Amino acid sequence: MPFQDRQEAGQRLAEALKRFKGPDTVVFALPRGGVPVAAQIAKALGAPLDLVLVRKIGVPFQPELAMGAIADGGELVVARNEDVIALAGVTETQFHRAVSHETVEIERRRRLYLGGRERADAKGRVAIVVDDGVATGATTRAALRAVRARAPKKLILAVPVAPTESLGELRAEADEITCLESHDYFLGVGCYYADFSQTEDDEVIDLLDRYGAEATRG
Repeated sequence: MPFQDRQEAGQRLAEALKRFKGPDTVVFALPRGGVPVAAQIAKALGAPLDLVLVRKIGVPFQPELAMGAIADGGELVVARNEDVIALAGVTETQFHRAVSHETVEIERRRRLYLGGRERADAKGRVAIVVDDGVATGATTRAALRAVRARAPKKLILAVPVAPTESLGELRAEADEITCLESHDYFLGVGCYYADFSQTEDDEVIDLLDRYGAEATRG
């Protein structure tokens, strides 16, 4: 088993990213599972922790199949999977209806996790986008585009584990990718953790309290 839990995965990623330690770096996590991974990186690098809120846009009759994703890292970005949209015969009306539904959930999570928190400034800095793993890459792509819109000088994707194919597709979205384990035959992110228990909302909020922009500035 490559990783004991998300905390250990984050510590190992932090070691691989230690050259970015300092005030020029900001860490963005995909909640919820990416937050405990990213918190270890933020702690080790002395960088503020922020969120990029992402939701998969599922095909209406097969919601687990991603026809795109929506992300908010300060600016809303929609990433479309045109191949899936075409193969599933999804109309523009259906797609936009699904986007609207997930936008409501993004706003709910923004209020829950961020509220009136100070957001980390990515402009002209090294921005590291972190999740606990990559599957199809749809939500990761949207997250990278949302953070890219905030004009970092360098955009890095950092994940413990991912399919080799998805990583290849994501290289056009990031300036650099740090991935500890890549597999041609991918079993699913949770299969590479001994403990892949669900990250709860309270843990997300607690880690933002400890490592967010206000905490690191203070």
